[in-house]
Amino acid sequence: MTKDIALTEQDKRTLQVAAYGAITLLSIAGAGGGSSHKIATNGTIALGSATGLVGHVLAGYPKGAGVTGKSVAEVADRVLPALTSAIILLKEQAPEEADNFRRTVITALQSASHQSQPSPVVAGMIQKITKALDAA
Repeated sequence: MTKDIALTEQDKRTLQVAAYGAITLLSIAGAGGGSSHKIATNGTIALGSATGLVGHVLAGYPKGAGVTGKSVAEVADRVLPALTSAIILLKEQAPEEADNFRRTVITALQSASHQSQPSPVVAGMIQKITKALDAA
């Protein structure tokens, strides 16, 4: 079923930036507690376990091609709209994959922050990411 869906390179990049960018945002938010590396590692591993079309697209994300910026706001300006765009494009082209993408990102966020009770900063970032996913 997913083999028949043809996403453009830009569509794939949007999904990749959205998913890996969400983990980047969470990692930045967790930096104050000294856990940014654990957050990034656990979240990335969770994204790597994605299946279906989403799994294939996320597996193609170039190693070392992280979402960067000079500030959290700059990264968020790129990632949060990408999360909403990813859901919209999947709803249009592969509706069953839109839910898969959302679940994959949420699972990655949970995995990234499961070591302890998330700090208020991390919890706030999770809310912002979830809101962007649900904005579509």
